[in-house]
Amino acid sequence: MIRAIITDIDGVIIGDKIGFNSPYPNGMVINRFKQIRSLGTPIILCSGKPHYAIGKIISDCALNNPHITDGGAIIIDPITNTILKKHIIDASLVSQIVSAYINADMYVEIYTPASYIIQKSQIREPLTKLHTHILQTPPIVVDDLTKESLLHEVIKVVPIAVNIEDASRLNLIFHPFDTKLSLAVNVHPIANPHQFGLITARGVSKKQSAIDVTEALSIPLSEVLGIGDSTSDWSFMELCGYVGAVENATEELKKLVLSKGTSYGFIGPSVDENGMLSILDHFKL
Repeated sequence: MIRAIITDIDGVIIGDKIGFNSPYPNGMVINRFKQIRSLGTPIILCSGKPHYAIGKIISDCALNNPHITDGGAIIIDPITNTILKKHIIDASLVSQIVSAYINADMYVEIYTPASYIIQKSQIREPLTKLHTHILQTPPIVVDDLTKESLLHEVIKVVPIAVNIEDASRLNLIFHPFDTKLSLAVNVHPIANPHQFGLITARGVSKKQSAIDVTEALSIPLSEVLGIGDSTSDWSFMELCGYVGAVENATEELKKLVLSKGTSYGFIGPSVDENGMLSILDHFKL
């Protein structure tokens, strides 16, 4: 029995076909989510994006339940504006790490619970415009991001590497902070080959957030369907009794999903074929 769904967004319900599944999911997926939620099953979106970047999806699908955003830094129901969890990074750490990336000439953004901020001198096209499209929200632009970071509750810092090779530099700059902060690196279907670093307070993760949100809903993880497309998604999916992935998922994740057996794991078509619908069909949702 599946009583809740936790799903990644990018690469799972959002692809790179603008107007079909980007910047928002296909209409058939929206309608299916809305139908499932109306029958009482929570659908928890789990994303590295801020909640205001996925607010239209939540609103269109009427997903009035908590969602995991900013890589787990905030768990929030935007419909009721109820924050279940909020993990603020120490201001001195934010200023230090922002300064480190700016001095290395690596594009970096800071995120508050309500907005994201960049430094004017770092605006780069097409990256700035591309990320504005992905988030469907323009950044606040300031003259000095290091100083500005001291004025806000920062829940996430996002350095962006130009490609997978440059991601090694992103990791190297982060290394002095790895005992105090957490780092995950993600990609977006329309932003390849850019690599997006998600720096949060130590211990913040999609895995812990999945535990927190299901406990808040009083639903055991054994009765949850977890869906993703990257190996990093397995951190929360492995906790779930049922798992699904789309065909465009990493080979490693697909092997992990299939290891659950056909009753508990399923691989649907790609995101560009609305694979989510097949996953939901398989599990009779």
